[in-house]
Amino acid sequence: MTELGNKALLTETGTPSAGPGIRFGVLLWTERATWVELRDAALSAEETGLDSLWCSDHLFAASGPEADPCFEVWTTLAAIGALTSNIHVGLLVAAIGLRNPGVIAKSAATLDHITNGRAILGLGSGWLEREYDAHGIAWAHDAAARAQRLEEGAEIIVKLLAGEPVTYHGSYYQMEEAKHSPRPVQNKMPLLIGGEGNKTLRVVAQFADMWNARGSVEKLRSSDQVLRSHCEKLGRPSQDIERLTNRWVTVRSSRAEALLSLERSLSRHGITDYDDGILALGPPEEVAEQLAPTIAAGFKHIVCSFRSPFDHESIQRLGEVRGILGGLH
Repeated sequence: MTELGNKALLTETGTPSAGPGIRFGVLLWTERATWVELRDAALSAEETGLDSLWCSDHLFAASGPEADPCFEVWTTLAAIGALTSNIHVGLLVAAIGLRNPGVIAKSAATLDHITNGRAILGLGSGWLEREYDAHGIAWAHDAAARAQRLEEGAEIIVKLLAGEPVTYHGSYYQMEEAKHSPRPVQNKMPLLIGGEGNKTLRVVAQFADMWNARGSVEKLRSSDQVLRSHCEKLGRPSQDIERLTNRWVTVRSSRAEALLSLERSLSRHGITDYDDGILALGPPEEVAEQLAPTIAAGFKHIVCSFRSPFDHESIQRLGEVRGILGGLH
């Protein structure tokens, strides 16, 4: 690791920001993957000792031809959860508009029992309009309206998971004395909310235990400042919310070899345009150095995205990267 890499692990005040709190996860794309591929990638992440495993929530392939195969997320995670023992599993993220919040809460509690308390419920406002239109599901064209729907849904879900009876009359949801049993195995199932918009970040400040944001380090820092402002207004310590972000990581003996592997993967999925700021490529030491500024920005839970055919070499070597970053404090 170079001196630059060590310096990048310091906050603006010079205090260490890396350490034992660093966590690594994998996001396994369900598009254009077979169940066997997903299963084996999940088991590889478990064997490596990674902290979390995630799948996204779409009815269509979110990239490339929409008619390509795409698995349903709750069923996929339930199967993965039953096959694993240690890794936490979650949605990154469940689109609130695709299902009634009562159904989401019931699915989340069930997943928590299947995994014996390893489930994380991720929520988002949704963005793939075409899948709503195709299935006759109402789409809110205004981003503010989607954020309001997310806020209503999150409030309902939190109460249902806590075992509270819910009577609710909102703009999007109506409930009369709804109450769920069994409650999750966890006393408090972690609620993750994903998004970077101002109104979404207000919902994060209100309800979330975890927050997933996307983009370069500069974009993450900007969004983080907005979240801190919302937390301050609510009187909530912003450090109570765990920060996660996605990175496209490929670990190989050289950066050139890693880039070639990544480009082949993206080509298979019809991706030709992407933000260089989310890449981390090369040997473990170089990948750690490239991720160091993200860690320094406070995003200590790195979720690495992988697509079919899944990159088992990179998944297995993420433990090395995590160890290097964790040792720099």
